Parts: sequence; structure tokens; C-alpha cells
Amino acid sequence: MADVLPALPEDDLTRVLCVVAHPDDLEYGASCAVARWTAHGVDVAYLLLTHGEAGMDASPPAETGPLRAREQVAAAAEVGVHEVELLDHPDGVLEPGLALRRDVAAAVRRYRPDAVLTMTWEAEVGWGLNQADHRAAGLATLDGVRDAGNRWVFTDLLDEGLEPWGARRLLVHGHTRPTHAVDVTGEPLRRGVASLQAHASYLAGLPWHPDPAEMVPAMAAEGGRAAGVEHAVLLRAYDL
Repeated sequence: MADVLPALPEDDLTRVLCVVAHPDDLEYGASCAVARWTAHGVDVAYLLLTHGEAGMDASPPAETGPLRAREQVAAAAEVGVHEVELLDHPDGVLEPGLALRRDVAAAVRRYRPDAVLTMTWEAEVGWGLNQADHRAAGLATLDGVRDAGNRWVFTDLLDEGLEPWGARRLLVHGHTRPTHAVDVTGEPLRRGVASLQAHASYLAGLPWHPDPAEMVPAMAAEGGRAAGVEHAVLLRAYDL
């Protein structure tokens, strides 16, 4: 029998910053973990690097971006998150360069989290080939989290009053080699499902998309089998 993944230590979690590329990225499982954390008093904030304006084929970007931003705010509220920031990097062509790193570092210095959560930057993942923006966002977050703690990188942030801040952990959702699990059985799972359902307009344009009420529990059940619980979100945790 394979080893059971340990539970992610949560006693020292007071503030978490989640950094992803698009509206809806967090709602494919990670938001269930967020729901658990906020229910236990953890302060969670979201940073979206784009507005997801290139994500709806039948809708022009000028209309899609504001629509998806509204749905993301609603999705975040379903899991107890009320601080949502969306940046204006172009959807579909993110590059994990200095501009993206700087914005992540600035956000980490502003929010001063204990842990930062992002998506995996691996090319091959459990559901197939990882999307380009997801990879760019993950890499930029990996580097930006460390940049945030270095006074001599992006020194212009000091002029904005943003002093260095070192997060203690980097948490990666979707990694093919997870190290820890978050038990989301019960209410956190229900709220996670509702958070994906909040992207109603986006999902309406994807007639092939599985029902969130079936898809999210199925993914969490697979995670639960690895963690020895009914439903779980799996993460790779890096101690910084």
C-alpha cells in the first residue's frame, strides 16, 4: 500500500496569498482548501495576473475581461475571500520575466503572507499538457516570492514603501509529486463546488465541460485516497 500523504501543517497559517494566471484557475480544487482555511480564521487574498479576457471564444476581450473579473469576485466570496486583485497582464501570452516577477514580489510585500499558493509550472500534469500561462504564472510566483525577501532586487519597491517580506512556505497545486494534503471533506468541498459554479458565463461557453458538482468532488475523492480521507486537495509544499 502506498504511503499516505501527511496533512499540511496549518497551526501557523494566518495569511495566505494565492497567485494564478486567470479567473477560474483556483476553482479547480484549490478553492476547497481555501474554504477550509477561511473557515478556521485564515486571511486569504487572491492575485490574478490577467483578467482572462482571451478565454471566451464567442465574446470579445473588452467584454470578457470585466465579466470574468466579476465572476471571479463572486467565486472568491463563496469560499470566504473578499480581497481579489486582478492585474492587466495580457491573457494567453504571459511571460515569466522581470515584469511578472516584480508584480508578484510587490504583492507579497503588500499582503505579507505566511504562505503563497500557486499552480504548478510543470509541462506535463495529471490532466495532460499544462497551459502556457499556468506555467508562466507558476514560475513567476516561484521567483517573485523569493524576490520579495531580497532588499536588493526590485529596489524601486522600497520607494513605494514596500519593505522586504519572506513568506515561510510556497504551496503548489496540481504538482505531479505532492507532499501534503488538505482535508476538504464536507463543507469546504461544497463551497469549492459553488466557487466553480460562480463562473457561470464562462462555463456556459464550454458545452463539453463536466458538471462542477460532479467534477470537483471526483478530483477531491482522488486526492482523498492519497491522504486517507474522503476528500482532499493535494499540494507540494516548499519550506522557504
